[in-house]
Amino acid sequence: MNASSSGNGYAVTAVALTKIYRRGREQVRALDNVTFEARKGEFIAVVGPSGAGKSTLLNILGCMDAPTSGTLRLLGNPVENASEQERTLLRRERIGFVFQHFGLLPTLTVAENVALPAFFARRRLDHRVKELLEKVGLSHRGRHRPHELSGGEMQRAAIARALVNGPQILLADEPTGNLDSATGNTIIDLFRQLNVEGLTIVVVTHNPALAAAARRQIVLRDGTNAPTGHVVHDLKAVLHCQTSPPWPEA
Repeated sequence: MNASSSGNGYAVTAVALTKIYRRGREQVRALDNVTFEARKGEFIAVVGPSGAGKSTLLNILGCMDAPTSGTLRLLGNPVENASEQERTLLRRERIGFVFQHFGLLPTLTVAENVALPAFFARRRLDHRVKELLEKVGLSHRGRHRPHELSGGEMQRAAIARALVNGPQILLADEPTGNLDSATGNTIIDLFRQLNVEGLTIVVVTHNPALAAAARRQIVLRDGTNAPTGHVVHDLKAVLHCQTSPPWPEA
């Protein structure tokens, strides 16, 4: 895999991504020929009903899973056939992750949680941790433990952790899902700020406010690109449409 990140101006190029799970004799297509591109510096929301394949797509974009078929380039690097070691390196160095349930370790302080990815990368980034805690408004919370924080503070700490290794792509799976609307809006504002600073962001969401904050929406239905295209004119209709999920999805 070419380690160059110069690419062609695209952070993500996905062509005909397909993911098939086998459940006994049954084959379930969680993704079916999904195709899209994201330019560097874009802010994209992946929307659609539960079971549409959104989290499956995010896992593949984050190199946590591999497609059954199709091609994927991240920052100019072809990754669909990359080795596990190559995917791990790309995941660690170029991609940040934010999840609905925060994922903070309860025995560590906020600062230690933020520093954790740098620790695994064998880096000491104390100055970076301090800068990020200030950026997300938690400079006064560095020595606290997660149980002492509000939900919004925990998510801001998780975002700081996702940024500590200086990723070029931020992937977020329902980042406002456990927050009230007012607290969720602070997270949306933080994503906007990070995007203005040049970070490529791809979020999976059912939150109309977060989806509307993105510059573009990609709609999935039944594991494939919705025929309505990339521009969503009625977000609420898309986000609240119900369907029978073909496969369990986080």
